[in-house]
Amino acid sequence: MKVPEKYYDEVFNFAGQWDMPSACGLKIIIKNDKSYVIVTELYQENPGTSVTYAAESLYRQIIEAKGLKAENVCYIECNPDTNSKLSFYDEEYFEVTFVPDEAPKYRQLDHTEIRNILG
Repeated sequence: MKVPEKYYDEVFNFAGQWDMPSACGLKIIIKNDKSYVIVTELYQENPGTSVTYAAESLYRQIIEAKGLKAENVCYIECNPDTNSKLSFYDEEYFEVTFVPDEAPKYRQLDHTEIRNILG
């Protein structure tokens, strides 16, 4: 199942769990001094760790590679629509918040919120 390229501007290669070579779709949108970092799961096109299992590590790798300031970043995970009959593969976006010594906090974005970000 191929993920449509409308979801990302580049494929970002990252070190997944146990340094497993991994890949995700990446789109960065800058609005009003805020960087919206949107990582998209590539499913079968990703040879390693999913974006969800690598969340905080992936977030840190992107910030470093792209020279972003963590305090200005809103990190979003995208499960893209792959036109599958299974609802598991419906389009969904989640804002992820990282708090030291806690599991990441996920909040699903509604269609209006994501449209406002994507423009």
